[in-house]
Amino acid sequence: MCLFQYEDDPEPEERVPAGPLYVPARPGSAQVVVRLFRTPLGARTAVGFTTAERLVATLGAGQPWIRLSETALRALAEPLGASLLTVDPTLTAPPVTPTAATGPVTARDTAPVPQTPDTTARTA
Repeated sequence: MCLFQYEDDPEPEERVPAGPLYVPARPGSAQVVVRLFRTPLGARTAVGFTTAERLVATLGAGQPWIRLSETALRALAEPLGASLLTVDPTLTAPPVTPTAATGPVTARDTAPVPQTPDTTARTA
């Protein structure tokens, strides 16, 4: 963290335009729908990425996207209850269900529970 503040540095609470963003989307019947996400605390948020490579690294190559400005993304998301905008998120949760490559989880795939020796039943 820099201890000195310069005139061109924005304040932490000041909104700075992020520029054109790569925004995750879903194809709709007649239009494209912007995907909304949730923060770790459960608040709805719109998500945008500064590069297509960052979007692919986080959401995968099959994720459709559109280019939107920050103001356009905020205008689309705020009526839906998403007043937050997250730029370049990097943390994602692992898949909930097993993928086709790994197959279903079976009892033999789980680690056995270690047994502790019973030291109270010793006889002399």
